[in-house]
Amino acid sequence: MASGKLSPRQKMINLMYLVFIAMLAMQMSKEVLSAFGYMNEKFSANNITADARNNATLENLATKASEQPEKYQSLYATATKVNEMSENFSNYLDSKIAFFLKDQEDPKAYESMDKTDLVDQHFFNGDAYTKEGQEFLDQINGYRNGIIELLGENNPLAGTIANRFDTSDQKVEGGKQAWLKNRYEGFPLISTITNMTSMKTDIKTTETEIYSLLLGGQLESDVSMTKYEAIVIPEKTAFFQGEAFKGKIVLGKVDPTLKPKSVKVNGSQLPESSIQAGQVLLNFPAGAVGERDIVGEFIFTEKGVDIPIPIKSSYAVIPKPNSAVISADKMNVVYRGVANPMTISIPGVPDNLVSATGTGLSKASGTGKYIMTPGSGSEVKISVTGKLPDGSSVSNYQTFRIKDIPSPNGTIRKQSGYVKMPSSSLENSTVGAELPDFDFDLSLNTTGFTIKVPGQGAVVVRGDRMDSAAQKAIAKSKRGDVIVIFDIKSTLSGNSSYRIKDASAVSIEIQ
Repeated sequence: MASGKLSPRQKMINLMYLVFIAMLAMQMSKEVLSAFGYMNEKFSANNITADARNNATLENLATKASEQPEKYQSLYATATKVNEMSENFSNYLDSKIAFFLKDQEDPKAYESMDKTDLVDQHFFNGDAYTKEGQEFLDQINGYRNGIIELLGENNPLAGTIANRFDTSDQKVEGGKQAWLKNRYEGFPLISTITNMTSMKTDIKTTETEIYSLLLGGQLESDVSMTKYEAIVIPEKTAFFQGEAFKGKIVLGKVDPTLKPKSVKVNGSQLPESSIQAGQVLLNFPAGAVGERDIVGEFIFTEKGVDIPIPIKSSYAVIPKPNSAVISADKMNVVYRGVANPMTISIPGVPDNLVSATGTGLSKASGTGKYIMTPGSGSEVKISVTGKLPDGSSVSNYQTFRIKDIPSPNGTIRKQSGYVKMPSSSLENSTVGAELPDFDFDLSLNTTGFTIKVPGQGAVVVRGDRMDSAAQKAIAKSKRGDVIVIFDIKSTLSGNSSYRIKDASAVSIEIQ
């Protein structure tokens, strides 16, 4: 405002300007608060997607670790530790967000989250930090330092992670300011909530980058010739005395264009004619009864250097079969309520001279093929008898565990977990049940479920679609309401007598 003596009219004009500027500031403040809220929603949605993606990657790595422990076990151990540290830090941030929002009647009323005192009193005590403020800093620093220590300071991601979770003093006009004060003191509540949700996004991003680096490093390692492994594949697992051993040696990665410089087995260099389409065919006397070794090496040339790949395996030479081979085609257990395919055979004995018995076991079409349909109990015993060429018999048995079909996942429009849709779509949706990770292809028929709309009583529905009572309850829901469908009951198609466990619940957010 100009100084000096002003007329009453000029004073009134100046006062109106002040009021107008204040009104603009208030309006801008509301818009900024709302913008923070919408940004927080987007971060939260992205975090859900990132969580699903990271969990899928971790599950895939767990499968690889169980199938190829020497190659993936150490990677999976590192990924598991990263996931554990990330989950702990993310859960801590969730607890802080919940604390700051506990007195908010509407968590989406962003324009009302303009106060600064709640965060200031929680984190700061004058120029010092409260216990909670110091704990917040320690959590960030602990996560950052723990991840870098796990990966190693020379890891290409170490610098990125250090910058992403940097809590060092910040440059301000006239000097420096502590990071916590610079980012959280005097800011409206919604900005603190958004900052913490954004930090959760950084956690998910860190997980994704680490998993990608771990798998990418393994892939790069796999394509190097130094990582190939020689595999001896006999024509059969055991040989009679006097037979010739027949089999082949292949590399872990079979490539028809791949040809070694030379191959040596048991002290002899094999002729070039034995090397065909990335495989080495073997044909030599099996030897005397007992354990026999196969040793040698492949020689490849890579960048002008000869690289040896050792060959080491063994096989057994036996005078006659002494046991039966019984295996479940699908898994190491048999499941109640379904037909479990099995292969039963005795090496060296024709299928027509092999007989197998067991409760629920029946012969199927195909050599050595059987179907096991277990009944009650926790185990089933399968006995096998075979008639040898000399007229004698060999017998053996195997005990299998019996398990029930696992609980299915509840679905709405074939989506499980947390789903978003308009209420009008939900009214006409079909409720289902599925077994996504089950080895058998089973069809489940939904026979009933219970739906709970916020503020209304639960509605029990028969069948797989909404009845009039359920549709009436859904029609009263509001945007943002989370409707839960639970107690989802189903039957097994083709075997309605078998009792399927209730499917997991489905949550639907009304849009």
